[in-house]
Amino acid sequence: MSGVVLDKIVKRYGAAQVVHGIDLQIEPQEFVVLVGPSGCGKSTTLRMIAGLEEISDGNLTIADRHVNNVAPKDRDVAMVFQNYALYPHLNVAENIAFGLRIRKVKKPEIAKSVSEVAEILGLTDYLDRRPADLSGGQRQRVAMGRAIVRHPEVFLFDEPLSNLDAKLRTQMRAEIKRLHKRLGVTSIYVTHDQVEAMTLADRIVVMRDGRIEQIGRPMDLFNNPVNTFVAGFIGSPPMNQLTAVVEGGDDAPFATLGETKVKLPKLPQLQGQAGRKVVVGIRPEHALITPVDGASAIPLDLDLVETLGSEALLHTHVGDTPFVIKTETHGDIDHLYDVDKVYINAEKIKVFDAETGDVFAHPTQG
Repeated sequence: MSGVVLDKIVKRYGAAQVVHGIDLQIEPQEFVVLVGPSGCGKSTTLRMIAGLEEISDGNLTIADRHVNNVAPKDRDVAMVFQNYALYPHLNVAENIAFGLRIRKVKKPEIAKSVSEVAEILGLTDYLDRRPADLSGGQRQRVAMGRAIVRHPEVFLFDEPLSNLDAKLRTQMRAEIKRLHKRLGVTSIYVTHDQVEAMTLADRIVVMRDGRIEQIGRPMDLFNNPVNTFVAGFIGSPPMNQLTAVVEGGDDAPFATLGETKVKLPKLPQLQGQAGRKVVVGIRPEHALITPVDGASAIPLDLDLVETLGSEALLHTHVGDTPFVIKTETHGDIDHLYDVDKVYINAEKIKVFDAETGDVFAHPTQG
C-alpha cells in the first residue's frame, strides 16, 4: 500500500502564496483528514496531490515515487468530488465502469468489478438506474464506486458530503468509515466540518491560512490543542475562551475574570507571572452546573436553553463573552433555567498566552 509525503509544498498564484511550505507524512492505509475554515488551503493541497494543481515548490511523493511532474491519470489516485460528477446519460453500472472502459479493460472483468463494488456499496438493485432517479446519498455512493473500482493507491475526498442533508451525512460518514476499514486504502479527506474530521480520521491536520497548525489523533487535538485557533475549531460546541489576568499564587495559581477568581492548573509558565494576560479555555462538557468541592464558581447570565434530547446547550454570557455549557438533561430541563453559576475544576482548564494564542502546556503533555 502507498504512503504520501508532502515535503515543503508551496502553491503560488502569481505573486500570491496560498500554501506555505507544508510538511506532512501520511502512512500506508492511514485515513487523514485535512480540516480548516474556507480559504485555508486544504482543497488546494488535495488538488496538488491529485495533480489538478501544479506544485510551485517542494516535493510530493506517492508510494516512494516522486510525482511532481506526473500527469493526474498516471498517479494512481482516485478522487471523489463534492458535486458527484456523474454522467447523467449513463446508468449506475456504466458510471461505475467508465474509468475501466477508458483503460480498455476487458468486458468480463469490468462486469465482475462493477458487481463486486455494487455489492460493497449496496447499489446492486440500482445498476440500471440513471443518476436523476437516485437520492443524493445513492449518487455519492456511485461516485465512490467509480473510484473504488479502479483499485487506486490513494483515495482523495474533497468535501464529498457537503451536499447531503444531516441524516444522510451521518449515514455516509459511517459508510465511508466501514469502507476504509474493509479496503484499507490510504485516504486523504478534506472537510470544513470538524465533526466529520473527529469521526472519520486516524489523524487530523488542522490548517489555517495555508499552514498546518496541528497534526494529531482526534482526541489528542480535542484534549491538547496547541493554540486558541485549534481549541476553537475542534469540538462541538468549541472551547469557551475567556480573557483573564494572572494574579499570582505559584503553588495555587489563579486568575481574575472581572471580579471573579478562577483557580488555574499548576503550570511552570505561570510561576511569577502576576499581571500577565491569558486566555482561559474551558470545554462546554467540562462546565458543571452543580457545585463541586474545590471548583471555581463563575457567575454568568443565561440567554437561552437549547434542548437536544438527552443533552442541552446553555447559551450564557460571562461578562461580555459568550459561554456555552453542555449538560445532560436527565429528561428534565426546567431546572436549567435557574442556572446562574458555572463550576470549573482547575485541571480541566487550558491556559493560553493572550498575545500569541499558544497553549501553556503541562510538562506531561506532548
